[in-house]
Amino acid sequence: MLPHLNFAESNIDFLGKRRITIAISVVLVLVSVALLATRGLNFGIDFTGGTLVEVGYPEAVDLQPIRQQLADSGFAGAQVQTFGTSRDVLIRLAPRADDPDQATLSNQVLNALGSGGPEGAELRRVEFVGPAVGEELREQGGLAMIYALAGILIYVAVRFEWRFSIGSVLALVHDVAITLGIFSLLQLEFDLGVLAAVLAVIGYSLNDTIVVYDRIRENFRILRKQGTEQVMNNAVNKTLARTIVTSATTLLVLFSLAFLGGAALQNFSIALIIGVLVGTYSSIFIAATAALLLGVDRQVLLPVKKEGAEEDQTP
Repeated sequence: MLPHLNFAESNIDFLGKRRITIAISVVLVLVSVALLATRGLNFGIDFTGGTLVEVGYPEAVDLQPIRQQLADSGFAGAQVQTFGTSRDVLIRLAPRADDPDQATLSNQVLNALGSGGPEGAELRRVEFVGPAVGEELREQGGLAMIYALAGILIYVAVRFEWRFSIGSVLALVHDVAITLGIFSLLQLEFDLGVLAAVLAVIGYSLNDTIVVYDRIRENFRILRKQGTEQVMNNAVNKTLARTIVTSATTLLVLFSLAFLGGAALQNFSIALIIGVLVGTYSSIFIAATAALLLGVDRQVLLPVKKEGAEEDQTP
């Protein structure tokens, strides 16, 4: 029989391990920043501009002859990969000054593929994004993340206290930086779908952080005889069951999308899986630690007692 895990009555000293968890997070964030600075992100056609051509073959094909065919026909540097199955091939062409219209370009690609190597190439779709549009999308995507973080900073400052707002943004920056760092390390394609996933990670992680902070504030009103660290540890332990169950059920859906949703949803799902895992870690180990280091305590959160008010009898 499997043991019954009662997270609701757990008493784990999360904040007592804060030096270790902070060291781990700092190292991960610094490595992520270094990767982004040196390797960068593998931007998809949405951000770089260019042409995407999807072709299908009647049987599984080897990609190397296809790359050679394209290079011999003047499409040097074309990115070729399978798309969903080994019979479906996705070709990405960088923008060129003398590119013809989509119809002409797609015919040129088909002619190149028919000049040797695997036979039976069938055009499925063609997409074109201009370099100016790609650059604008990249800028707008970066601004979207900045605006989201700024809005969260203001909301949490109004809803709770300014120290909580800084703590929540630090946790979110931690989650986004590590997610982007892993994409840079693995050179997974970063397109508009992945950007949407990163913004979703911000919302998901913030939700968990707000739950922890709300419990911390409530505990300061109830647990009058306990110290700040004990109060915050209690809050993390009381929300642990919710955090783990929410993350586990979300990951079930995301892994289903990653394995069964096809290539179109794969990177989107991977970004969310990484974000949920890192966000769960930050909700448990980083959110309360950030609040503690920023000086959140009972005097900060509880309203000042008015002169002449009766002494509070709460134990």
